[in-house]
Amino acid sequence: MSDDWPRGWYSDEQDQGGARPRQQPSFTPQQAPGSPRAGSPRDGWYAPGSGGAGFRNAAGPDRNARPSQPPPRSGAGGGGGYRVPRRSGWRRWLRPRRILAILAGLVALIVVVAVAVYFSVSSKLTKVDVLTPASFTSAGTNWVITGSDSRAGLSKKEENQLALGHDISGQRSDTILLLHVPANGTRPTLVSLPRDSYVPIPGHGYNKLNAAYAFGGPKLLVQTIQNVTGLVVNHYMGIGFGGLVSVVNDVGGVQVCLKAPMKDPKAGLNLKAGCQTLNGDQALGFVRTRNFAVGDLQREQDQRILIKGILNKMTSAGTLANPFAVIPAANGAASAITIDQGTGLTQLISVAFALRNPVTTTVPIANPGLSTPVGSAVEWNRTEARQFFNDLGHDQALPKGLITGSSVQGTA
Repeated sequence: MSDDWPRGWYSDEQDQGGARPRQQPSFTPQQAPGSPRAGSPRDGWYAPGSGGAGFRNAAGPDRNARPSQPPPRSGAGGGGGYRVPRRSGWRRWLRPRRILAILAGLVALIVVVAVAVYFSVSSKLTKVDVLTPASFTSAGTNWVITGSDSRAGLSKKEENQLALGHDISGQRSDTILLLHVPANGTRPTLVSLPRDSYVPIPGHGYNKLNAAYAFGGPKLLVQTIQNVTGLVVNHYMGIGFGGLVSVVNDVGGVQVCLKAPMKDPKAGLNLKAGCQTLNGDQALGFVRTRNFAVGDLQREQDQRILIKGILNKMTSAGTLANPFAVIPAANGAASAITIDQGTGLTQLISVAFALRNPVTTTVPIANPGLSTPVGSAVEWNRTEARQFFNDLGHDQALPKGLITGSSVQGTA
């Protein structure tokens, strides 16, 4: 003990001299804030300079009292005792349960919107009965894709603007493509079938391939292609002039890079050399012009390039991540195309991704200017064509010598 404390201060002993007992310092019990207590409400338990050892005896000579303690800390509410500080508002929002609830709400909203868009787009699809049963089988999945010269939905002003002419009855298929999607996961193959191909048409003898479309619409065309290729046609998709213009505009245009200018007044086409974004009108002229040294054979390459460009744009991350871009594009495409009855939106999404980067080529040709009773036609190389379609029918890669590829050329 320190010598500053008098001996015996902690007991009732008296000094040996018989003097009266020393008065013990008062230790006042702790009081709750605001409750009455003896002495001044501001009385402390230690008062330097107050005499003796410096303890203030506020409640009288209570020798057995314990020393009073420092006043308790109070919370924001002013009550006694220690209180846990309240969390700020943003911390309460970061509680795990609240975060999970917010995420669940967002997921539910996205699902509802996605389902609504799915059914909205599906309702705009036009379906027709075009597929015919086959007596043979083939591997993979095969699509017939056509672009007709239908003016449906176009006004005379729009026909003039697109250089389409007037009073043209009936429908002809300007673009005929066969897309083979292998079941083994290898690259799809997009094949152009020249519209002037000289082939047998059921019930009509030999004629140009696009005559099948004129004679019996897409159903007879599909049956003819199925017979001459030996491939089972599983799906059909067709689009007209007006539909193509709308789709290209809905996706915000399609970029092409030209090595040389392309000009053709008959197709309403006037493009400069270099990379540029085509609008709907320009895209239609791009796939219609035959102003080349090889005529239709070059046009078929241009058609494949444009289709690939459209699908690349529609399935790009920038389009898919932007609802203000993907929804109008999907609605526009669905309104513009005609499909078989067994095709749905799921299959269309699948074919869209398949068309992003396919192997592109044209059926092997022996004579591009064959003289026939129906005019100049395209004669296939039967030997190579037989091998060509047999390889596709077994999901085998085509020989490099049968792959022509696709490139853009300037007009003549």
